[in-house]
Amino acid sequence: GQGNVNEFFDPFDESDNSQNKDYDPFEPVNSAVFEFNYRLDIYVVKPAAKVYNFFIPPDVQQSFSNVFQNIRFVPRLLNNIFQAKFQGAGIELSRFLINSTLGVGGLFDPARIMFELETPLEDLGQTLGTYGVPPGPFLMIPLLGPFTLRDGIGFIGDSFLDPFNWLVLPFIEIADAPRLVQHDWTVTFARLGMVAGETVNLRALTLEKFQGVEEGTLDLYGAVRNGYLQQRLKAIQE
Repeated sequence: GQGNVNEFFDPFDESDNSQNKDYDPFEPVNSAVFEFNYRLDIYVVKPAAKVYNFFIPPDVQQSFSNVFQNIRFVPRLLNNIFQAKFQGAGIELSRFLINSTLGVGGLFDPARIMFELETPLEDLGQTLGTYGVPPGPFLMIPLLGPFTLRDGIGFIGDSFLDPFNWLVLPFIEIADAPRLVQHDWTVTFARLGMVAGETVNLRALTLEKFQGVEEGTLDLYGAVRNGYLQQRLKAIQE
């Protein structure tokens, strides 16, 4: 059952939910947040993606996506190492070097096309799962979407390793700490612009995929939750 969210409980304790793989004690709140995210998608993100899709060819959209993925190799590389997946770490490093050079700064993916270099995408949530940390309750986060408590913690950790976020970290004042970039509001707005651009670009690439899911699903919240949890379980098992 949903349980009473006001009761004290260990967020990682799933002993009473062993038969329920979709541990969701905050379902009323999560469902409301999901509705907010869904409405935001319907009225803002999806229309923007359709306009973007009209003007920007799919190949260019894919190139933008490639750039974001290429720059974000740092957390993937480190999490391969944390999980003792040294072959995966080598592939991640090789992909970054090849795509940053032959792939013109990551616009193209010759590492995959020419050298068949691919490896599962690793993150800190998977690393924690590999070391036995249970997923904890399912959470739906405003703007960001579905997480488990474990994966939410992992997401925060990975965010500090994300090179894009190094432009924003100067927000955090640490005495005498060296800074790669002197912070000003221009940097902040540039970062927010990149996030918005990446979001719209990704949504444009997945318009048809999610259209079918939306039209063919009665319980969209349940489908998103179950699909996310199954996908995360599979990722950890890999």
